[in-house]
Amino acid sequence: MSKNRTQLAAEARAEAGKGAARAVRRQGKIPAVIYGDNKEPALISLGEKDLTKELRSRHFFTQLCEVEVGGQKHLVLPRDVQLNPVTDRPEHADFLRVSEKTTITVAVPIKVTNERGAPGVVKGGTVNIVHHELEVACPATDIPEDFTVDLTGLEIGSGLRIADLKLPKNVKTLLDTNTTVITIVAPSAAKAEEPAAAAPAAAAAPSKAAAPAKAAAPAKKK
Repeated sequence: MSKNRTQLAAEARAEAGKGAARAVRRQGKIPAVIYGDNKEPALISLGEKDLTKELRSRHFFTQLCEVEVGGQKHLVLPRDVQLNPVTDRPEHADFLRVSEKTTITVAVPIKVTNERGAPGVVKGGTVNIVHHELEVACPATDIPEDFTVDLTGLEIGSGLRIADLKLPKNVKTLLDTNTTVITIVAPSAAKAEEPAAAAPAAAAAPSKAAAPAKAAAPAKKK
């Protein structure tokens, strides 16, 4: 379990609504809200640079965050960040208040290790990741940083299921434990698709031999 926590400084804001949000953005800040835990929502604003920096982390949405507002720290989990469809700059953020008693649903990334230790990969097989992340239910304070999938010993045609990941006792998967997470695919499986895709194109292309011959120009009379 990751015990690292993101640290963000914020300021309280008094007004909600589109007009107030635009005014906040003009100041180089991002409007946000903290909600949940049976408490009134708290309207806040964050520094755009600070939020953008944290968004680059692959663990941003699965790592607890401490947001300090006016000297008071709120333990939260980032739940949503709305981005501008044109510029991709953050426009609004939602944070969920959590505690040790809070159970949440979260998507935890899958981390693949020891590819060179897989005989199937050494023989030319391709790693096929069926699920890049796994949705689980767990206490908010015990979110796994990732799930490690060790490929050591895997041959071509073999794979690993959720049951092989050995999840912590307080972490429950929302999928069937027999669900396949990763497989080693034979190299011929990928190459076979290329000729199959090229065949229709070749059939559609006109043959040079079948092209009508141009009529010879009549010989000039002497």
